[in-house]
Amino acid sequence: MKQDYHQLLKPEIINTVSGLALIARVTVDGYLSGLNHSRRVGPGMEFSQYRGYEPGDDLRLLDWKMLARSGRYYIKQSEIETNIAVKFILDSSKSMLHEENGLSKMDYVRVLIASLAYLSQNQGDAIGLFALNDRHMHSLYPRVQKKHFNRLLLELINIKNEGKWPEGTLATEKLHDRSHKELIFFITDMYENTSELTNIINRLKTARNEVVVLHIMGKNELEFDYKGTVTFEDLETGARIKVDAKEAKSAYLKSVEEMIKNTKDALLAKGVSYQLFRMDEHLGEALQLFLKKRNNLM
Repeated sequence: MKQDYHQLLKPEIINTVSGLALIARVTVDGYLSGLNHSRRVGPGMEFSQYRGYEPGDDLRLLDWKMLARSGRYYIKQSEIETNIAVKFILDSSKSMLHEENGLSKMDYVRVLIASLAYLSQNQGDAIGLFALNDRHMHSLYPRVQKKHFNRLLLELINIKNEGKWPEGTLATEKLHDRSHKELIFFITDMYENTSELTNIINRLKTARNEVVVLHIMGKNELEFDYKGTVTFEDLETGARIKVDAKEAKSAYLKSVEEMIKNTKDALLAKGVSYQLFRMDEHLGEALQLFLKKRNNLM
């Protein structure tokens, strides 16, 4: 009987490298157990197709059997075509500490990124992580090595949610790599003062990459399932407001619906994919989305 990852969603497990690795493995292996995990060959290509080695090529892609037979260096073309860089760009502002049922958005995101990174690594892709707020930036550039996965998990655990998303663009210049195929996941709750998040997301899109926004929201945020008089606090500014839940619900839900629609429409118009993820839904949807977007880059 396969273990359900939901049983492992506890902060004391999520916030250790071994625990986070376990959750990622259980999530991915459980959801994809019926799929073929073999590497995908590029369209119209077979592994028997080769090209000559060129300076700068990854030596790990050399075909040593061809070298032994011919005395010449060849690269398996299909291997080159099926390895990409997967970047996770995380909004680590303080609003991501919003908590529901004992888990914060950040807890959920740690599991989400760990699971996608585990799947990426199994596909032979390079994985990297960038986490930003207006006080700190975590940078872990994409690598393929197996040890790099554990380092990514450690970086995830060490991220501190502070302040808000940075207003300027200088800190985000290093997020860009216009010369390689990349699959970029931008993970955020989309709380912005003006359009600082939307602007940087649009700047990330190029003709050679796929950019996917994973919009993280809680059940209570989406359904406003509150009773009586409730005090809400802006985690980034500390501002508080007291409302009657029954009176505020209709206007709130309309505002959220408009925000989601406008955000989605604006991103799609720029060629950026958008997906809303609820903290109480199965992570398998994200894994399926990853495989679909990765396939688009092949």
